[in-house]
Formats: sequence, structure tokens, C-alpha cells
Amino acid sequence: MPEKVNIRFLGAAGTVTGSKFLLETPWMNILIDCGLFQGLKELRELNWKPFPFPPKNIDLVLLTHGHLDHTGYLPKLVKGGFTREILGTSPTLAIAEIILTDSAKIQQEDAKRANEEHYSIHEPALPLYNEEDVEETVKLFKSVKTDEWMEASEKVKFRFLRNGHILGATFIELDINGKIFVFSGDIGRKSDTLLEAPRKPGHADFLFMESTYGDRIHPEEDVDEILDSCITNTIENNGTLIIPSFAVERLQTLMYRIYLLYQKNKDLTIPVYIDSPMGNEVLKVFSSFMSWHKLNTEEFKKMKRFFRIITQYKDTWKVIDDPQPKVVIAGSGMVTGGRILTYLRFHLKDPNTTILLVGFQAEGTRGRQLQEGVADVKIFGNYYEVKAAVKNINSLSAHADQHELLDWLIDLDNNPNRIFLIHGEKKASDVLRVKIKDRYGWHAEIPHLGDTITVEV
Repeated sequence: MPEKVNIRFLGAAGTVTGSKFLLETPWMNILIDCGLFQGLKELRELNWKPFPFPPKNIDLVLLTHGHLDHTGYLPKLVKGGFTREILGTSPTLAIAEIILTDSAKIQQEDAKRANEEHYSIHEPALPLYNEEDVEETVKLFKSVKTDEWMEASEKVKFRFLRNGHILGATFIELDINGKIFVFSGDIGRKSDTLLEAPRKPGHADFLFMESTYGDRIHPEEDVDEILDSCITNTIENNGTLIIPSFAVERLQTLMYRIYLLYQKNKDLTIPVYIDSPMGNEVLKVFSSFMSWHKLNTEEFKKMKRFFRIITQYKDTWKVIDDPQPKVVIAGSGMVTGGRILTYLRFHLKDPNTTILLVGFQAEGTRGRQLQEGVADVKIFGNYYEVKAAVKNINSLSAHADQHELLDWLIDLDNNPNRIFLIHGEKKASDVLRVKIKDRYGWHAEIPHLGDTITVEV
């Protein structure tokens, strides 16, 4: 006799952020990813609302990868009463610990600054969680191997398969009473600078698929030419090139591309600073898990030695005060927090500054505002005029584009019972829905945030 499974879409439904999918089965309750909402204020406010299911009643958390929008709510879940295992690959858990610790520090610093400068409407301003909460969360981490089925109960088993995107990232297959549930996580690129191409699922009864770039194809652009041009112009203008970067994967990819560029073009002589404490920690993860990326040990060491890596915040100010032309790569990639804000406060007004955006900029982020050409941006309660040039590199995205998303489905040996398009803004999801229908003849659905859908297994 069929049993029922309730699927709760608690994040990344109609938006690219806050990934959380709860499976209520007769045998156990499983949470796939536990991400923080970012971007638009109405989404960020959801982080502060009570979790819509008792955390103590969740039996297992499975993580597709370590990004904040997939792991950043974990300490809040643990504070709320979750006490069971949190499973992911070893690189995913290492990255998640770095990202969560950094998130807690930023929240604590922002709350402290808001209380000192009185620009928050909350009295007092508080962090969502602190470093002690992260320490309690990490105690629940347990690493898993890829490709191996693991039993969670008599009727539930699961496995993790490599998926490109970032170091350690996977998609997850669950066998629930004989039915296969596939959660894509974030699907990587077929030709990534550092990572192998994503694996593809072979069967799916219920498919939960990301659609971040479901409405677009990554442009054919010469990344090295754009980098070369920006650096050359910076030298000629005696200016500063500022590159906001995600600390995981994007930073390492940029480092490798710039390193190779400097080896080819000896006219590129200005220093390149890496100012991302979290990025520095991720570099250590890269060195610990060499089998997860393409660089060999010697290449990796040479690349690291080339850059001027900032470790102390006091050195950030030395870089800002230095009038010489320079390149600075700093977090965060969507300009939502971190060291990049310190640089922008002093360089946004300088027309000799170039800001190079190198990834997806979600709605409501400063990165999206800069991309759309705003006259000023708000940082720490103050507005700063934008006179700097803003440029983009779009092809470095770690997310598969529309063609790659469609190709990811090509090995399925069946027509899935139901396909849910998640982790995408509404237009992107809807365009991908039509493309899946046109190419495969399959019907896909776009769930809303907060929906609960029941299926039989």
C-alpha cells in the first residue's frame, strides 16, 4: 500500500536563496540543505521567523554543498533544538565551517557597529547567531563518501554524487520506499577552470532542480582579455581595480586565471592583493583536498606565492592608503558584507576606480544595484556616490546555464513523475519549464515559498 511523503518548500522556491526542503516521511524527517535567505529585505526577514517545523523533530540534515544560501541557517536550526547528524562530503563540511564562522563574525560586527552608530531600528541590534552557536553546530557534522548508498532507515537510503559548482558539491539521490528523489543542489559547468564536469542522474521519480540561469546562456566572452584590459587600464589611469568575489571557488578561479595572465603578459606589473579571510581559509581546504580539483600541488603552490595575501585588518587600511595602482580581490561576491565594503567606501567616488563584478548578483544586493547603474549605494547606514566604472564578467559563473541544465537531464531513463524547478527567480524558472517541455516533453512545476506538496511512494 502506498505511503505519503510531504515535501515542504521552505526556501529557494521562487528565489535563488535560502535553500531548505523538508521531507516528512512515515519513517523519518529529512532536511535537504539549510540555507540563509539573502538579498531582498522581505527574504532576509524570514531568517528571523520561527522555523516552520519543530527542529527537534528533524532526524537528519543532508547538505549538497557549503555555500551560505545552502548552509547558513544551520546554527539557527541547532539553537532551535536540532540535535541529530548533519551530513555532507568532507570538503563541503570544511567549507561550511569556514562560511558559518565568517557569517557569525560579520553578524556580530554588524550588530556592534549598528549599536554604536545607532542606525538600526532594533534596540539593541543582535546577530542571528554567534560563533559559539557555530561551534555547537559543527559538532554535529559527519562526512560521507560520494557514490555510496547509505541507509538512514529500513525504507530510506541516500547517496551523494559529484556535481561541479564548488569544491565538495554534490547532488543527492534518496531512495524512499523504492522511489528515487533527486535534489540537484547547484549544478556546475561542463568546462570549469578548476573542477571536473558534473555527474548526471540516471533515474528520478521526483526531481528537484535548480534553475538559477534557466533563462539565459552564459556569453562567449574572453575572460582573460577582459581581465587584461581592466588591469591595463588601471595601470594607465593610476587607479584601483576592485573585484568583489565569492570566497569559495570564484576567488580561486580568479587567482589561477590572473596568475596565468601575468605569466603571459609581462607588462602587467601592479600588485594583486587578496583580502578575504574566508578565502584564505578556503585555500587551505583546496590544499587539503587536491583530488577534488584539477590543479596539481606544484601549480597550486606557485599560484599562492604570486599574490599578496592580506591576513590582518590593519593591512586593509595600508592597501587603501597606498596611492599606487593596484588590484584588490575581496569578499563578498554580491557586495553584501565583508572587506569589500571597506574598500568601496573609499573608492566608489573615484572615477579612476573600476569595479569588476564576476558572478550572479541576486535581487536586493549591492552587487545588483551596482550592476544596474545606481547613482549611490548604502553602506553601514550612509550613502556613497558611485563614480567608479562598473564592468562585468558573466561567463565565470559556477552555475550551469540553460543549455547545461537541459543537458544535465539527458541521461534520465524515465519521465519523472514530477519535476520541481527551484533555486531560481520566477522568470528564470518559467523559461526553463518551457524549455524542458519543448525538449523532453516533460511537465515541470514551479513551487511557491511555503508550499507543501504530498506525493505517494
